[in-house]
Amino acid sequence: MEKSSLVALVRHQLEIARGSSSGRSASTVYGGHEHVLRQTVIALRAGSSLGEHENPGEATVQVLHGRVVLAAGENVWEGSPGDLLTVPPSRHSLEAVEDSAVLLTVAMRG
Repeated sequence: MEKSSLVALVRHQLEIARGSSSGRSASTVYGGHEHVLRQTVIALRAGSSLGEHENPGEATVQVLHGRVVLAAGENVWEGSPGDLLTVPPSRHSLEAVEDSAVLLTVAMRG
């Protein structure tokens, strides 16, 4: 068994995102390309985003810090700490309303 402090990881990734020209940073917490399940902490500086992209598999976004907006076409969902957003199976984007961090969980399609 492995144990990770998401609080410490969020703090660290937010520091990196704040200093990055892209305004974002990410760290895989569990899984990867050789696994079906992958969990990644993504930090976004206020106003930065993950532009519209395809959904690689079933996915959820758990908001750990800040406020985000998940958008897919005309549909928009706002998330605050403690919220779990189900990522739609269509093209979508994620924008940080304020400095934010989320836990992205993806079950990759085989």
